[in-house]
Amino acid sequence: MKLIRACKDILDQLAGVVREIRDEDFSKQVPTLNNSTIGQHIRHTLEFFICLKNNSASGIINYDNRNHDQLIETDKHLALNTINELSVFFTANSENKPLKLAANYCLNNDQTELIETNFLRELAYNIEHAIHHMAIIKIGVKEIAPYIELPPHFGVAVSTIKFQKNRLPSTTRV
Repeated sequence: MKLIRACKDILDQLAGVVREIRDEDFSKQVPTLNNSTIGQHIRHTLEFFICLKNNSASGIINYDNRNHDQLIETDKHLALNTINELSVFFTANSENKPLKLAANYCLNNDQTELIETNFLRELAYNIEHAIHHMAIIKIGVKEIAPYIELPPHFGVAVSTIKFQKNRLPSTTRV
């Protein structure tokens, strides 16, 4: 399935960054990122996938109730193990089953709404969310870890890549 392959590609790209970044740079504050760290953005991204993985069996996904596991954002090896586990899970689980998304977008109350969704729609959301954070990670890597060579399309949506390719004059297309 193409969506599962896209998920695996995203996780592989994240694993590449985690493998290549020095331990001290993984948890180093990045001034341009409002002093957040590469590790925090990796953790945040992975926790959305973890939430989908861990809660899809119950049928209710609530991204607001993530663990915010500080070990993932400071321990590269744990982050890599987490990425591996997620890759194995999503490769083996591609059945599109109905789910409910529990969400609350109000500051004034804690009442959640249940929104009809499904596994593949939430996986697509996780991929888009990951690409967004990968764009942020790219900024941080360029600032504090320029020794890492990121793939050219790291943090760029497939639709943007296709749009950019179509805008190139036919004589310069690769």
